Amino acid sequence: MPSQRFDFPNAQGEQLSALLEMPDGEPWACALFAHCFTCGKNIFAARRIAQGLTRHGIAVLRFDFTGIGASEGEFANTNFSSNVADLLAAAAHMRSTLRAPDLLIGHSLGGAAVLAAASGIAEVKGVITIAAPSDPSHVAHLFDAHIEQIEAEGTVEVQLSGRPFRISRDFIEDIRSQPQFERIGKLRKALLVFHSPVDTTVGVENAAQIFAAAKHPKSFVSLENADHLLSRKEDAEYVANVIAAWAERYLERTA
Repeated sequence: MPSQRFDFPNAQGEQLSALLEMPDGEPWACALFAHCFTCGKNIFAARRIAQGLTRHGIAVLRFDFTGIGASEGEFANTNFSSNVADLLAAAAHMRSTLRAPDLLIGHSLGGAAVLAAASGIAEVKGVITIAAPSDPSHVAHLFDAHIEQIEAEGTVEVQLSGRPFRISRDFIEDIRSQPQFERIGKLRKALLVFHSPVDTTVGVENAAQIFAAAKHPKSFVSLENADHLLSRKEDAEYVANVIAAWAERYLERTA
């Protein structure tokens, strides 16, 4: 399956590293994928889901948020709002080079980001969240022990998944200020929510809160026995298969 690696600029002119995966023939839909917090575009779930979707004729763009992976910028200077801005920049690049995304797919905090970005991409018909928190502030539990220090000092290095990241006071203030439930209620896009009932990182009650806040059309799919990162191949492939089948109900096939 052909793929294209390239960079595109964010709102500050920093280059973000992207990978566009194409099906063998002309795609009938295009998706934009947002990775989980600090994960990067090459995490297992993102790769497997994108590859699965291409087998169904859907092109997928995945990229590293600012300050992550091969993208330029400093992670310490980013926040949830900048992630949303990166998604809008990615959609604009797709619009000018291929076509605007029909689907937004987000994993974990990336799921919260696609819910926030959806209103800014008119062409999007469907939004898919995978193991997403209902509110971006949920991610603060990963560094709860450092929050007082961060608020006092402005920025602190913390260990997340065994790697050091600098978390700023601005990041905390930004995730606390997001009107996420208002956004979900005004989504006006078809919504598909995936979540595992045994997710120990983002509890399944978050899926219930997203689902309750959203208006129809909306769907929920339980990922039985899956972990938060969808580390089993069969779980990621199942997600891709369900997305492809679900999308046909809301998108007009063009190929």
